[in-house]
Amino acid sequence: MMTDELFDELQAARQARKPCALVTVAETKGSVPRAAGAKMLVYLDGLTSGTIGGGKFEALALADALGCLREKRSLLKTFPLRENEPDSFGAICGGEVTVLIEPLLVREALFVVGAGHCAQAIVRLAIDCGLFVNVIEDRAELLDVLPAQVTRVQTPGAAEFIAQRDWRPDEAIVIVSRNHELDRAALASALRVRGAGYIGMIGSRRKVGQVFAALRAAGVAEEVLKTVYAPIGIDIGADSPNEIAVSVVAEILAILRKTSGRHLRSLGDNTGR
Repeated sequence: MMTDELFDELQAARQARKPCALVTVAETKGSVPRAAGAKMLVYLDGLTSGTIGGGKFEALALADALGCLREKRSLLKTFPLRENEPDSFGAICGGEVTVLIEPLLVREALFVVGAGHCAQAIVRLAIDCGLFVNVIEDRAELLDVLPAQVTRVQTPGAAEFIAQRDWRPDEAIVIVSRNHELDRAALASALRVRGAGYIGMIGSRRKVGQVFAALRAAGVAEEVLKTVYAPIGIDIGADSPNEIAVSVVAEILAILRKTSGRHLRSLGDNTGR
């Protein structure tokens, strides 16, 4: 059974997008150190919380959990805790323990600067796609209407928020604020700190050209500007906020997951076999 402390820690790991594996004693036979239901969390750095019995058995389960995290797979495995077994590792309790290892992998994260109509549509679709969504906005009334799953960051300084984070390759920054000055400041900050797997900015080609010209004048190199997805999204003839959201989220997923974005029918056999 999961304790309140372990449950809270698991929830905190999810919220912080910290990969971990839940190791549960699923079944026992004979004399064993802990009963079925005992649980342990294993993090990528090898740290653990909780225990499933300690000793060599727990060390082996920990190693398997790290492998499951790296390979993104679950595992059901039985450990004999007695001597003279083909796969015995020296334990002398006399029984055996079956553990279930479940990697709790984090999904990609989306950070949206702005909470207007287009931003709200992008946020809703991103949540439906399972992304971990954050919105940075200074207007409380707009943050209040966002879905409950959204992490809200109320601040007038989106650029400062961006500058203070350590960005990861599975994170996307989407800049869709209410004016080009805010967009330019946020984009400049994102390009200084780098690290995010996707940086995109909404706007017409004229607006994008003006923002890029200002950044060039401020010393941003051309090769750095080429990493920005602007105008944002893929070409589906999008017009409404919901259509723009489809265009943007599809582009984000393709970039973060390093896929081609091509038509599936062009990727080999399309016979359905």
